[in-house]
Amino acid sequence: MTTITLNLSPELEHQIRAEASRQGVEPDRYILNTLQERLQPRHPTTQPTEADLLQQINIGFSAQTWEEYHALIAKRHAETLTPEEHKQLIQMSDRLEQLNVTRIQALIQLATFRNQPLTDLMQTLGINPHPDIVDYV
Repeated sequence: MTTITLNLSPELEHQIRAEASRQGVEPDRYILNTLQERLQPRHPTTQPTEADLLQQINIGFSAQTWEEYHALIAKRHAETLTPEEHKQLIQMSDRLEQLNVTRIQALIQLATFRNQPLTDLMQTLGINPHPDIVDYV
């Protein structure tokens, strides 16, 4: 992977960090995702490659965002969640749902690409098709 250094204004850096946090991803991942979305052809004429699909499958919350998410869930259960924290939890849950939709769509495409049952593909990739109970808003 090639490294490119960017000189950002403090305002733009703040915007990027804020949006990345809102979406539950690291700033560098947010920048890459934004650039990829921006540079994709409007009407793709080719199917995504296996590498593209695997990248989509692997996009998710950072460890820090998961910690924040679980802390907010714990505060909600303890009934100590502030209105601002509740708003943040809803935004994080919405982003998690979007990521999961993208992930499952990519999994289905990859299974089709490999001519493999979805459950077999998930097992190959180490993805549990029957996760423990997940607590959403």
